[in-house]
Amino acid sequence: MEIRRAEDKDSERIIELLQQVCNIHADIRPDLFIYDGTKYSKEDLHEMYKDDTKPIFVAVGDLDNGGKKDNPDDNNNEIVQGYCFCQIKKTEGSRCIKPFAQIFIDDLCVDEKARGQHVGRQLFDYVKSYAKELGCYEITLNVWEGNDSARRFYENMGMKPKETQMEIIL
Repeated sequence: MEIRRAEDKDSERIIELLQQVCNIHADIRPDLFIYDGTKYSKEDLHEMYKDDTKPIFVAVGDLDNGGKKDNPDDNNNEIVQGYCFCQIKKTEGSRCIKPFAQIFIDDLCVDEKARGQHVGRQLFDYVKSYAKELGCYEITLNVWEGNDSARRFYENMGMKPKETQMEIIL
């Protein structure tokens, strides 16, 4: 398994994984999410690949081989098994908040066929190391209520609730 920045050649596979995530959310909140939708288009992804404040990392390997690459020089083994969309955010500070930098994980997905093979852990650990290199204070993300497996995963990564967003549907 290799983790690297996403490139245009990864877009089709990333779109497939974006659909998987959208479908998970549509199962939880069909009032808000559309089945088989995607958060981003190929054009959006193309622009994001060039934006260093919005890095996208992919875990690539061979799905039929537990993520291991039989031949490191063989690009056929470079199947995107998961991704992590990040945003680097800087808070300038105010009268009551200190200035700090953070990485916000906008989206993290592991292909349903690769789950349980520690792809998500490797992606998360990679982002954590990346954030430390940048001098970030924290990593943050949002988890939808009802997405219990994602919540458990992030708790296993050491994350804790920071704040709670609440709603009333009218």
